[in-house]
Amino acid sequence: MADAAPGRGGRPQSPSVWIWRWHVTMVCSILHRAAGAILYVGALVLMGWALALATGPDAYAAYTGFLGSLPGKALLFGFALSVFYHLANGVRHLVWDAGYGFAPRTADASGLATLAFAVAAAVVLFLYAGLTGAL
Repeated sequence: MADAAPGRGGRPQSPSVWIWRWHVTMVCSILHRAAGAILYVGALVLMGWALALATGPDAYAAYTGFLGSLPGKALLFGFALSVFYHLANGVRHLVWDAGYGFAPRTADASGLATLAFAVAAAVVLFLYAGLTGAL
């Protein structure tokens, strides 16, 4: 390597996210990773709920009071949205693993369907929770 020429080598350079034209499958890939990170945070929130439940009625009341507030409901909605998106995109990847859905139009359509399902399922879940008094 000591005799290598200075400057750019012959190795290909990978363009960054800012150079590529954004498309649906790219956004879905990024959102899948983000949803996985949000699910990790959501698991910590659920762990906090279980710890508050085990600690006693005062701690549980304080924790559920926070989750029942507007920021808490927004946190729970984001968690539900991430669960449904990660689930739907996982099914999409299973279809890809079976060898189907690689055509660009099909991949874009399945990505949009995944996004639509996640939003619709989270909204329906929160509407149902609101109607039953769970929120």
